[in-house]
Amino acid sequence: MLEFAIKELPSYGVGRIENLFLYPLSFDEFLLALNQDHLYKIKQASSYNKSLQTAIHSKFVEYLKQFLLFGGLPEVIQTFIYTGDYHQSQAILDLLITGFEDDFSKYKKRTPLSRINEVFNSVVYQSGNKFNISNASDSSNNAQVKEALDLLEMAGLIYRIKHTAANGLPLGAEVNPKKFKVILFDHGIFQRILGLNLSEHLVANDFATINKGNLAEQFVGTELIKSFSKVAKPQLYYWHREKRGSNAEVDYLIQKENTILPLEVKSGTQGKMQSLRIFLHEKKITNGVQISLENSNHYENIFVFPLYAVQNIFH
Repeated sequence: MLEFAIKELPSYGVGRIENLFLYPLSFDEFLLALNQDHLYKIKQASSYNKSLQTAIHSKFVEYLKQFLLFGGLPEVIQTFIYTGDYHQSQAILDLLITGFEDDFSKYKKRTPLSRINEVFNSVVYQSGNKFNISNASDSSNNAQVKEALDLLEMAGLIYRIKHTAANGLPLGAEVNPKKFKVILFDHGIFQRILGLNLSEHLVANDFATINKGNLAEQFVGTELIKSFSKVAKPQLYYWHREKRGSNAEVDYLIQKENTILPLEVKSGTQGKMQSLRIFLHEKKITNGVQISLENSNHYENIFVFPLYAVQNIFH
């Protein structure tokens, strides 16, 4: 609730206060928490132009499955480390979800608890798509839904992914404020609200069978956020071309040095990358990235990073 307290201060104390934005654990930090330092070093040294050995790649995928199930909240991971019990860790997630919802009443006295709760759940069920304000609440108008979104964002429970025309840098210069997607701050909380089947998740070899609510896209978004500077609020962007008979969408856009790097997320190992190629052609950008379950690879000017190696893109 620190952001709410700071907003009430009559003077912020410019130049005398330092910001530090904290997030749940990343996949890299998850490996270190499990004492998998050796695997962490292998991942850090890996590159798109050199595939990992199949056995090592499979090992990373198995840990990724666990991480997708737990999320990055420390108490959830600590419970698994101490007990080795998946169900106890999921029970901690349930307790945390209840706690977050109970806290909604403190966000703003004149904002009904039910409205914030409705919008919070709508973020989960609209994940991966342009957020439709009209579908977010049955009992509130658009202005009230926007206020609830602002409060959830201030609390750090959600992040907006802003639509940009992406004709140049900075990406924020051509944002369309009416178009945005929203992701939850933690993919463990996200999958728990959706009700991901535990046994199905652990045995699945293709994430497409368990990618309810675009879990892969949600995961990548939070991994990107954890890779940004810890002293500035994160900004995420996406691109969408709405054209009759030829829609195209790129899930995330980031700035890499002095150029735009488009990222397309796939839940499995297959992907035609049509939208990514359209974007590269239209914007005259050289390289793109596909993030999937495929081992590190590259196809001409498109580099493939495994889902577990999102943060390697920044290396």
